[in-house]
Amino acid sequence: MNKTYQQFENMITEILNVRDKEESLLTDPISKGKWSIREIIAHLYYWDKFILEKMVPQMAQDAKLPEFPDHDSYNNEAITYLKDHSVESIIELFVNTRKRLIKSLMRIGDDVKFTIGKGKRHFSAESFTKMFVKHDVHHLQQISEKVGA
Repeated sequence: MNKTYQQFENMITEILNVRDKEESLLTDPISKGKWSIREIIAHLYYWDKFILEKMVPQMAQDAKLPEFPDHDSYNNEAITYLKDHSVESIIELFVNTRKRLIKSLMRIGDDVKFTIGKGKRHFSAESFTKMFVKHDVHHLQQISEKVGA
């Protein structure tokens, strides 16, 4: 497994590390007006689910993948979709979906290049994944600050 996919997979371990934290630590906002750790994990899961279901199946040579949905609307949809799920079940959904996503991305040949929406930039599965590794790092910093890690 190359470095990018390893970094993407490392988020699983980081999320599993919060499982034993107090429920209130996971469900209280990380700061005023921000999401809770539970909601951050739900957000990560829901984007992974979108990528796995809507984008990976179309990753082929010279393919034009769909635009990403409006981020704010999609994030709100994620929180609503998972509002009745426990922290534990959201963590489980995240872990299982991230593992499936990594396996699917790794099956795509290194030479396969595609674009997203109206964009001109050509992505490989790996360069596409790098965008989400950076996204993970942002949320991991938020989680670490909240749990005091």
